[in-house]
Amino acid sequence: MSNDTATVTTDPAPADANGPRRKRGVPEGLWLRCDSCSATIFRKQVEKMLHMCPECGHHFYVPAMNRIAQLLDEDSFEEWYGDMISVDPLGFADKKPYKQRLIDEQKKTGMKDACVVGKGYLKGRPLVFGLTDSAFIMGSMGSVVGEKLTRAIEEATRLRLPLVIVSGSGGGARMHEGIYSLMQMGKVSAALARYDAAGGLFLSILTNPTMGGVAASFASLGDIVIAEPKALIGFAGPRVVKATVKEPLPDEFQTSEFLLAHGFVDRIIARPDLRNEIARIIDYCTR
Repeated sequence: MSNDTATVTTDPAPADANGPRRKRGVPEGLWLRCDSCSATIFRKQVEKMLHMCPECGHHFYVPAMNRIAQLLDEDSFEEWYGDMISVDPLGFADKKPYKQRLIDEQKKTGMKDACVVGKGYLKGRPLVFGLTDSAFIMGSMGSVVGEKLTRAIEEATRLRLPLVIVSGSGGGARMHEGIYSLMQMGKVSAALARYDAAGGLFLSILTNPTMGGVAASFASLGDIVIAEPKALIGFAGPRVVKATVKEPLPDEFQTSEFLLAHGFVDRIIARPDLRNEIARIIDYCTR
């Protein structure tokens, strides 16, 4: 009989074939920093609160499809003119050709352009709905944005439905399309005038940011103009205004609160209350 005894070795775990094992850490994107209060907050909690900071109530940017899901009844939105895309009438190029910029923006956002329009229901109330999304070339208004909004307004007129447009445009008129872009301001405003003459109800919702040609046209023409808290709203930005007038600007200049105090907007409504309040306004104004 052998007197040998078996021995068990405790060799360390083999190293990764590609090198030393990586240390476990917090996955990227799990936390984010609030732009307003600088708190570090859990991303899922922000999403659960409709993209608001749980510490200070700051309203984060909301992508177009999320905004539709927040405001309209589930699976009730029917998008119109979804395949409409911009062309490059001027052969414009800055850091890159406009044609390539459009392709890049479409890949980045999953949108054809900066505007989405269609018909939907809000707490059972039928309406025509549109929005601009600042993720696509800052939500700037080119020929596609103007055409989609105009057609949506004309359909709201024909169907005799309330109209709700959510503006999230920090880019104003889209310089890449020159005069074709500027013409959209008048075209959309004229369609709204015809809608108003037909007795339509237009609710304009201003979010951060709403600037330039969008603020100077359809966004300011609502029968009732509603803003989210602390949204930046104006034509030229505050830095441009300050450099032009060479004077200190008032506190909260070009914010929702400043504009409410000066009669530019009718109400400020926080995002969790927006759906209910829109329904109440529609009921009150259309009965």
